[in-house]
Amino acid sequence: MIERIWSGRSPLWLVLWPFSLLYGAISWLIRLSYQRGWRKRWRAPRPVIVVGNLTAGGNGKTPLVIWLVEALQARGLRAGVVSRGYGGKAEHYPLLVTALTPTTQAGDEPVLIAQRTGVPVAVAPQRRQAVEALLANHALDIIITDDGLQHYALQRDREIVVVDGIRRFGNGWWLPAGPMRERANRLQQVDAVVVNGGVAAESEIAMTLQPGLAVNLVTGETAALKTLPDFVAMAGIGHPPRFFATLQQQGVQAVAEIAFADHHAYSEQELAELTRGEQSLLMTEKDAVKCRAFARKNWWYLPVDAHLAGSALAPLLDDLTQLGRHAADRN
Repeated sequence: MIERIWSGRSPLWLVLWPFSLLYGAISWLIRLSYQRGWRKRWRAPRPVIVVGNLTAGGNGKTPLVIWLVEALQARGLRAGVVSRGYGGKAEHYPLLVTALTPTTQAGDEPVLIAQRTGVPVAVAPQRRQAVEALLANHALDIIITDDGLQHYALQRDREIVVVDGIRRFGNGWWLPAGPMRERANRLQQVDAVVVNGGVAAESEIAMTLQPGLAVNLVTGETAALKTLPDFVAMAGIGHPPRFFATLQQQGVQAVAEIAFADHHAYSEQELAELTRGEQSLLMTEKDAVKCRAFARKNWWYLPVDAHLAGSALAPLLDDLTQLGRHAADRN
């Protein structure tokens, strides 16, 4: 239903329109308060790169963060990542995250980033605290924030926005009548626009998510999707249809497709009931980090890697590399 409303296919968005105006007014005032200096921004002693979006729902920020970390590492920079840690509740903040940190404390995305990249990761509702924790414990050249475009209390050196190339901006209205956290003209003020799927404009960077081999949660063995027995596909991400479409593009068809809310807290029994007999359960890597403690042998996940292309890509990487190296030279 929410997809129909946000896309404009349902007239119910008109009912929510007054609340969107209120949301937009509050968002504008918050941003203005930082721009005018009524509220203070904190500048980190290292360059901060924000990877965020203008819309609610999954656009592909985390795969881009992983790609960006690896690209900067390949250029000799020491990167760290900070996040709000949505879906987690720690006893104290800031929380330094490793691949073994429970997702109930850190949230799924920070644990996934730590698991895939091995770089220092920290979470805190106030991202300044997360940055300070990273720099107190690690020698870093550059900080990347997973989300946080609208967290204006943290001064940023560069902003990268990820856009869903299929859904784009829906009906263009603020939440809750539409999917927008900020209006589309905000793109004119960011440093790069990365389009996940669909067709990217000449000034945009095209991104595709390419799946690898399926990985067993218990044994770690890998297998081609087409070799798996009958499987049930599940996804608890911002936009589950993207995962199901990926499977279809790989020429496989699940016996059932089950969507959960983003950051859903799974239980072993809940997931065990999704399959019958010899069926396998196939999930996203983001789901898998939440299920590893109680995984069963017929559970698999499908990792994806971001691939970027476009004339704006090389200048962006050169710019970020120069930022990081300049910071390293100063220290």
